[in-house]
Amino acid sequence: MIHESAKIHPSAVIEDGVIIGANVTVGPFTYIATGVEIGEGTEVMSHVVIKGPTVIGKDNRIFPFAIVGEECQDKKFSGEATRLEIGDRNVIRESVQIHRGTTQDKGVTVVGNDNLLCVNAHIAHDVVVGDHTHIGNNSILGGHVTVGDYAGVMALSAIHPFCTVGAYSYVGGCSAVVQDVPPYVLAQGNHAKPFGLNIVGLQRNGFEKPELHAIRRAYKEIYRSGKTLAEVKPVLAEMAKDWPSVARFSELLDNSERGIIR
Repeated sequence: MIHESAKIHPSAVIEDGVIIGANVTVGPFTYIATGVEIGEGTEVMSHVVIKGPTVIGKDNRIFPFAIVGEECQDKKFSGEATRLEIGDRNVIRESVQIHRGTTQDKGVTVVGNDNLLCVNAHIAHDVVVGDHTHIGNNSILGGHVTVGDYAGVMALSAIHPFCTVGAYSYVGGCSAVVQDVPPYVLAQGNHAKPFGLNIVGLQRNGFEKPELHAIRRAYKEIYRSGKTLAEVKPVLAEMAKDWPSVARFSELLDNSERGIIR
């Protein structure tokens, strides 16, 4: 079903069963396969490939040569019914690749709202990208990676499968991340190491001085106290009673599969 207000270029190929909302535009030589749903106000430019099952929300912009909802590159994948879900107001730049999930995990790849995925970024199967993230040019998110809200993964960085990049953290360019990056942390290098807190990013997002001091104390407990992580956890839990933002550290330490960068 294509809404009457949608503008579809004559050279675009739209298969049967595609749902296209109000005021959507589809550029020349774009291919949209069965099983795709595109929300109102989204702009799909020329030479884009979108395959399904894929649901794309409202007011997104998808630039030329992006490949959205293609089957994954996992050798275990054998055509199972998996999907991709993309939220609202995302900018998906040229040649970005976003693959559907696998049945070995959740069966779905998720991109939230208000994200910027820069040129040639790769979002692999079963990845979860939060809201307001910045994924830089040629960055690679391996399978099953999680990127928290307001995090940044800068150009030419690679995130190992099953790793987490915590909320409000910042991974510098050309980094290789093979363990979890805690929230709020600056990470850089091959292999990536912690270099303090993303203070500028926190300030830009409304964190006030008392809360920043609490986050700094939590960071020091993890990285400067000389304590084991088992010893640090109860300290963080106590701090989180007064500062909920500190709870993000506790959650990552409790759930980490690969350990944190050190």
